[in-house]
Amino acid sequence: MKTLLKLSSIMALSAVLSACGSLPDTLATNNESVVATYQGVMNTSDNTEVRLGGVIDTVKNLADRTRIEVVNLPIDKYGKPDISEEPNGRFIAYVDGFVDPITYAQGRLITVGGYKEGLERGKIGEYEGDFPVIKAYGNYLWRVEERLIINRDFGGYNSCWGYYCDGFYYHGGPSTGRVIKEVK
Repeated sequence: MKTLLKLSSIMALSAVLSACGSLPDTLATNNESVVATYQGVMNTSDNTEVRLGGVIDTVKNLADRTRIEVVNLPIDKYGKPDISEEPNGRFIAYVDGFVDPITYAQGRLITVGGYKEGLERGKIGEYEGDFPVIKAYGNYLWRVEERLIINRDFGGYNSCWGYYCDGFYYHGGPSTGRVIKEVK
């Protein structure tokens, strides 16, 4: 009985942990050598499988596909863009068919998987540059969740006594806190 309980506990824990961090299905591949850094994509040859992520800048629907220009951010092993890092370039993703510009709005986080198809010359203001092009087989839109952590350290002293002094009603003065942003 104990062995069965241990085994089921281990299986449940592994299921929970695997759900916490994995590559989205739309980006999954059997290829172990996907190029997932901006500089790596710039230096790799055409038709190489790549994965990049970042912040959507513009979306333009063409006759049979959609052009998405993305400000690149480094991604982790799960494909999540790292919002604490500085952008390090831009890339162009071509997605087959129509995507709604409201859903794929400027400022949304996206990760794109696909194959490199050369470079495209573009302009950012007056600056001209070459941006890597990805023919996408999949993409994933991320959301940023914010959590507020409030510090309620009263130094061990609490001058309030009674029913309304349990911390919910009594705040003991100003509190400090911080906002934590997580990509999900």
